Amino acid sequence: MPQTLKRPTGKLPATLLSLTFVSLPAAADITKEVEDALNFYHYGSNGAVKMDLNYRWENVDKDNSVRKPANMGGQPVETANANTVRLRLGFLTPVFHDFQGYAEYEGLYAAQADYDRGGTTSNRDRNYAVIADPARNELNQFWISYKGIADTLIKVGRQRIKLDDDRFIGNVGWRQMEMTYDSILITHNNQTLFGLTANVGYIDHIQNIFGETHSINAPFLNLNYKINDWGNLIGYGYWLDYRERANYANSSQTYGLRFDGKSPQFFDTVNAIYTAEWSKQSDYGDNPNHYQADRINLMAGASAYNLTVSGAVEQLNGYGAGKSFQTPLGTNHAFQGWADLFLTTPANGIRDVFATASYKAMNDSLIITGVYHDFKDDTGKIEYGKEWDFQALKKFGKHYSLLAKYANFNSDNPAFPDTQVIWMQGNVSF
Repeated sequence: MPQTLKRPTGKLPATLLSLTFVSLPAAADITKEVEDALNFYHYGSNGAVKMDLNYRWENVDKDNSVRKPANMGGQPVETANANTVRLRLGFLTPVFHDFQGYAEYEGLYAAQADYDRGGTTSNRDRNYAVIADPARNELNQFWISYKGIADTLIKVGRQRIKLDDDRFIGNVGWRQMEMTYDSILITHNNQTLFGLTANVGYIDHIQNIFGETHSINAPFLNLNYKINDWGNLIGYGYWLDYRERANYANSSQTYGLRFDGKSPQFFDTVNAIYTAEWSKQSDYGDNPNHYQADRINLMAGASAYNLTVSGAVEQLNGYGAGKSFQTPLGTNHAFQGWADLFLTTPANGIRDVFATASYKAMNDSLIITGVYHDFKDDTGKIEYGKEWDFQALKKFGKHYSLLAKYANFNSDNPAFPDTQVIWMQGNVSF
């Protein structure tokens, strides 16, 4: 039977809570001064200094089945606590003859580092559960763009890429240190041609959330066609050919179709929301495993009076070790539970049946979300576990926010340990 989760041991700095008591008129004046200072006008176009400061306390509690390595005694890992502050500081040049450039520093300071940082390096603390936020400094983005061709933007260099819902290519934006790509991305947005947006690109290197750089040959294509007011029909292809032997098993080719959106309003207040998606994946490049696997993603719900409710199922098939549907470049924290038990699809695949409710209050500045997941293998015969997720996000204008978030995964399957995660976060972004 699963063990009772331990009481969180981390402490929240009082300074985070004190943010809620700042005088609103005084904060508005300071905000305007900061905005004016960071934005400038030169060569006939705007440039800017961009800043994002994110404080987070994260507490991860695993049950007793998760153990330290044998050479460390094999005892249960300790509850992990991370008090971390991440800074992104960037410089966006003004547009000059249709060219524009951007450079961004990203760094993380860990005031409390009682956690295993994860990744593949030896710089880990196996006494604790994993929190994938290593303290480091890096060049996060460095790109040049050109928009001298009608309806087209060309961007070359290290950049953030987010396509559709980030399932296949995203920036892993929940982690403190994001994933960026050395790549070329061409975006053509021609609303006169049936509302078609085309993203065509090529990725040469990946800088992941652990500060590791991986070489890859990865052309991709994403075509998005707007169908009146009903939604978007999207077709895509992603070809991931990893060039380092250690990553060969992640090489895959994926094709898919997606339709999602919401209906025009009916009964004066109600919108239907929906998603239907099918993807097919197979081995590619030097992958030593030969396989084909499907993914199905279906969602239906409704939105009215600031309340949105939906039911959904996402299934990724698996046919043994190295032969399951994987999304190594996706923002996988957003899928299959916030406790992150299924960032990698199990060998037997996964079927995630879940329900979501979200409510907006205070002129949409407060968003409260709850999600329930039921996880099984892709046949529905093997129980993986169940999870409850809750989140409250409060925004203070455009630049400030506070967030509280909770995930609780429970299972009778020894392969998937009971896990409880708590987050508290404050963000300032200009």
